[in-house]
Amino acid sequence: MDIGDLLAANGVVLRGGASSKRQALHAVAEAAAHVLGVEEARIFEALMEREALGSTGLGSGVAVPHARLREIERVTGVFVRLDTPVAFDAVDDRPVDLLFALFAPPKDGAEHLRALAAVSRALRSSELREQLRQARTTDAIRALFVKDRPATAA
Repeated sequence: MDIGDLLAANGVVLRGGASSKRQALHAVAEAAAHVLGVEEARIFEALMEREALGSTGLGSGVAVPHARLREIERVTGVFVRLDTPVAFDAVDDRPVDLLFALFAPPKDGAEHLRALAAVSRALRSSELREQLRQARTTDAIRALFVKDRPATAA
């Protein structure tokens, strides 16, 4: 699964800051609302419902919040980088500054799981995490997610 295909074209946001997990998820919901055409409050509510089941903070400053939305037709992701990490109840108790959120329609169970696995696997790379933190523009961040795309055979 290609993460570059999951990440919406205008789905990368560099965010000055958030002072809490709740504010970080609001930033994700705001970014997703623009991309998905779904009401921000609806997205935030779905993210909070999922977080109530357990934190999506994976460790190393990374979280992969996700939710199912009946209003969409395909798995779509947005990426939010915070300038200041926030407490997120991550497995390693480290604050989070890199959030790759995934949204899927209820019927796309297997595709949703493949997307979660692909994003989680990619963000395990300390090199990628550092590059994401150092990137200065949304285009540079987007390029990091699509850079490993194999060339198509002629």
